[in-house]
Amino acid sequence: MKQLSIGIVNDSAVEIEMLRHVIVMATEHEFSWIAHDGREAVTLCAENTPDLILMDIAMPVMGGVETTCTIMRDTPCAILMVTDDLVGNASLIFKAMGCGALDAAGVPYFEDDGSINGAEELLKKIATINKIVSGNRKNNRPQRNRTIVNKQAPSIVAVGSSTGGPKILASIISRLPSHITAPIVIVQHVDAQFSRSLAEWLNEQTPLTVTIAREKDYPRQGIVYLAETNDHLVMSPDFTFHYTPDPVDYPFRPSVDSFFHSLAKLWPSKGTAILLSGMGKDGASGLLALRNAGWKTVAQDKESSVVFGMPKSAIEMDAAEEVLNPQEIARLLSTL
Repeated sequence: MKQLSIGIVNDSAVEIEMLRHVIVMATEHEFSWIAHDGREAVTLCAENTPDLILMDIAMPVMGGVETTCTIMRDTPCAILMVTDDLVGNASLIFKAMGCGALDAAGVPYFEDDGSINGAEELLKKIATINKIVSGNRKNNRPQRNRTIVNKQAPSIVAVGSSTGGPKILASIISRLPSHITAPIVIVQHVDAQFSRSLAEWLNEQTPLTVTIAREKDYPRQGIVYLAETNDHLVMSPDFTFHYTPDPVDYPFRPSVDSFFHSLAKLWPSKGTAILLSGMGKDGASGLLALRNAGWKTVAQDKESSVVFGMPKSAIEMDAAEEVLNPQEIARLLSTL
């Protein structure tokens, strides 16, 4: 596994020391620099761009969201939002993710007995990001399911998104008419602890109903579903949602490829599949499988993508029938 260079952006000396302590004690990663506000971070990142930035949310001079947007525009790198209030800062976290932040974690803290709460979760997220930025990924071939049963099923709009996804998803679904009939199922790379908050946030952006895709739910027409857990959302042979941990070592969770491949294998009606902005290649092979199965397939264009990795991979594989920006995608879906 690659040794990461890490930058810390935080105005709290206590939190900085805790982050340094946890990482130094448990890893071999190195610190590139420490910034005490967003403006200083932008300057330091331009001079020495690290592999990963641990970004606070609330800071003087320039807050974490604005800093993330500026860095991802000028000197992009992996950014993990780190805050002492994940729930209270959920809307700001989604805005930062819309600009390109990969995930969010709580700041570790000492318990009364001297143990550190939250260290394991932070280190786990850093390890996952390390796999992503290092390209250390294994084959994400989904489990093969049983043969399709003969049953009617509505045409589905399947959407995969990652870095920059929340803002782009909001841009698309906010433009959709309330009378759209197809179920829309979104697989966004987001930690399970934020999935419900993201669904609630997206629900405020559209006249459609946005909800969580629950185990054994049947996708209903006109409803927008969001994958709920860190396990992978797939379709079952009985045409209901199912979550599976396999592949267990895949860094992108939930996996877009797993969902797309399950649709190509099991869903009898031809629908529309869309692959949006994101780092890596997740979703590209699944989009190709859906195109080969007769689905209409779309990749987001480079100009509107926060990170062009996932759509670019799909385009290079000839998996995308069309390459569109979010406004054009919304217009396409409005005609369904």
